[in-house]
Amino acid sequence: MKREMRRSSLAAAFCALLASWNAGCNAPRMRAPSYRVVRILDGDTIEVLMDRRPVRVRLQGVDCPERGQAFGTAARRFTSELCFGKQVSLRSYGSDRYGRILADVVLPDGRILNHELVRAGLAWWYREYAAGDTTLEALEQEARAARRGLWADSRPLPPWEYRRERRSQAGR
Repeated sequence: MKREMRRSSLAAAFCALLASWNAGCNAPRMRAPSYRVVRILDGDTIEVLMDRRPVRVRLQGVDCPERGQAFGTAARRFTSELCFGKQVSLRSYGSDRYGRILADVVLPDGRILNHELVRAGLAWWYREYAAGDTTLEALEQEARAARRGLWADSRPLPPWEYRRERRSQAGR
């Protein structure tokens, strides 16, 4: 419990710091702080080192298939290939109810991991939490049209529905 509270406090402090940095990012020669990715929990959740402590980061606006769900392993592997062990920067949107930092993860080459997952057909645009994100919307439409990744299935099951089904089965 104390560990989770410490982690949550650290995440909240970091979000405040990132928000103040993001507000002034037009200043000349300012660079975003970067963090080493030390763990991939699944396609849309990673851990980075901040002050020598692991902090969880949930990718904003996307939802990858869960473990045990079609394309869940592929999404995790894709995320790992793009960022594990690398220095990334974060564009924070605050934190979620679990104390994870919500962010766009900017890769060393400038691409955004969130976008790359949707472009590859390994994540859904999570409309509920990123309703106005026209970039994610366009990337999902492009992946669907090309039948990439999970869009090769005729009726892919969104992860939020998969989680809901599992919760209802567990309650029986």
